[in-house]
Amino acid sequence: MKRVTIKDVARVAGVSYATVSRALSGSPEIGEETRQRIIQISKEMGYTPNSIARSLVIQSTKIFGLIVGRINNPFMSEIAYYVEKHARDQGYNLMLCNSGSDLDHEEETYRLLVGRQVDGIIIIPAGADSYERLKPHLGATPTVFMSENLKDLRESYVTVDNYKGTMLGVDYLYSLGHRNILYFGRRLGSLTHQLRAEGYEDACKRYGLTPAFVDSHYTHSSIKKGYALAAELFRTREHLKYTAIMASTDTMALGIIKAADEFGLRIPQDFSLVGFDNINFSSLPKINLTTIDQPKKAMAAAAVDMLIHKINDPTIGYSHRIMEPTLIVRDSCAPLQNNP
Repeated sequence: MKRVTIKDVARVAGVSYATVSRALSGSPEIGEETRQRIIQISKEMGYTPNSIARSLVIQSTKIFGLIVGRINNPFMSEIAYYVEKHARDQGYNLMLCNSGSDLDHEEETYRLLVGRQVDGIIIIPAGADSYERLKPHLGATPTVFMSENLKDLRESYVTVDNYKGTMLGVDYLYSLGHRNILYFGRRLGSLTHQLRAEGYEDACKRYGLTPAFVDSHYTHSSIKKGYALAAELFRTREHLKYTAIMASTDTMALGIIKAADEFGLRIPQDFSLVGFDNINFSSLPKINLTTIDQPKKAMAAAAVDMLIHKINDPTIGYSHRIMEPTLIVRDSCAPLQNNP
């Protein structure tokens, strides 16, 4: 099937190629009646503008690249939704890519997006080594990192205060009378997860509690991974030492809930549980997980706005935005003295 060109539209409309071009680009040189007639004809003929050719002229594709670790991760899919929505509101389209939490694939995807001449890239890093792997390529296009704290690096990023988030969780559990609180899913290969573990540990020390960890050897969080770790914990009966669990993510917490059900454990009667992220699944009636909320919509808007500023003014340098987490209280925690 032959692609309809601007010359085809001009022939049917009985006007010049230049007139059609001006009408479709919104030029004030074309009368409104003529513009509307040409637009209508172009729609009826199924004409689609050649965005690549147009981008060469205006030096802009009006497209962002978004690289996420795993699009099937509920947190990342929600972030992607809000990034796409806010980018579209600002006149940009989104090219969504999945790195699979693999550093090689992440670097390859970044280079692919640069080759596609996107105006900028937002990336949720695959791991702690992502920055070093991408560093040689970062000068090629404006880039904003998201959901990862790069501390004092001279790169733009938007994240939540992960350290404060787990402190909020421990504060709440302590207020309910819990004194033996287990941290579940510590991941040493991620700065984000290191900060969450440090927040938990420092909160415990502040209250004179002994920190305890279940470490995750996985490269990412998921319900399946949380279930496997929790089943091992319940099988060894190590959980009996603790009255509360602070999970590193909501997906890990959902894995704990699944394993607890299989082992005949009740939440919050047998132990209280706090998650981190406040994904959509957390508020489902049979889950009602108390969790730490990341302001995903605000984070996405901040990342998009930051990227647009970098595109419009390459001289503005880098920005660091660390947003406040919030405790969301639901039904997965109970005062210790009320537990049978």
